[in-house]
Amino acid sequence: MTVRIVTDSTADIPREVRERLRIEMVPLKVLFGQASYLDAVDLDADSFYAKLAEAPSLPTTSQPSPTEFSEVYERILREDPGASIISIHLASVLSGTYQSAVLAASMLEEEADITVYDSKSASYGIGTVVVAAAEMAAAGRSKEEILAEIEEIHNRLRLYFLVDTLEYLQKGGRIGKASAVLGSLLNIKPILSLDRDGGVMAVDKVRGQKKAIQRIVDLLRQDYEGKAVDVTMAWTTSRDTADQLLEQLRPHFDIRKVHYTTIGAVIGTHVGPGTSAVFMNGARET
Repeated sequence: MTVRIVTDSTADIPREVRERLRIEMVPLKVLFGQASYLDAVDLDADSFYAKLAEAPSLPTTSQPSPTEFSEVYERILREDPGASIISIHLASVLSGTYQSAVLAASMLEEEADITVYDSKSASYGIGTVVVAAAEMAAAGRSKEEILAEIEEIHNRLRLYFLVDTLEYLQKGGRIGKASAVLGSLLNIKPILSLDRDGGVMAVDKVRGQKKAIQRIVDLLRQDYEGKAVDVTMAWTTSRDTADQLLEQLRPHFDIRKVHYTTIGAVIGTHVGPGTSAVFMNGARET
């Protein structure tokens, strides 16, 4: 039986990868004032950050409607009658996107085999799981096998965001204005991650970029020192810091594969320009 994979635009999967693996993507919306854009469809990352630099206020984002999800599910089922669908989405604690997908699945015929999966992650934390699921689907693995494996991947995955400025966390209500001003004056670089439910958490605040990069390396070494890993490096506006971080990682890990991607508009709205991230997936132990 065919298994098809659906995700949303916050997974930050490059278009060519989505097309190669037949991954369907349902976009969130980004609003600059009254102007609305479909994330990763009519607003790519470069265009978004250019608009963000000129915007008088922070843009807002909104989830896809259940109808938008159901239209995608119905099209897949017309293309592949009898297919099973696994729909993998942004952490439910961060957005209503997952709930929209659940509602859409419940609106379809009972015989439609749709499993909506809460990634409990964001950006390529979702992307890592989605790409793995799509590769397994292409190899003919069953829905049950894929679901079991992506849960294992979620448990092994480690991710850290190095935020260049506290300004966007402050604008988004994550921290107070006084903290943002003080942090900027002291050159504080916040290191963010996600908890097991997908909620944003501050791992550390380090003074200076060099020390912040070293801190991320040290955190990853606690879990994967000397082990075989796959790594994805991501960034918002500049790849330089991501490249520096990767070079600091190389001596400590058996890096099998390195992937690169940009952090899109929805996540970028909250972390801001100059952010870099690393997503490390450890090899499954035998």
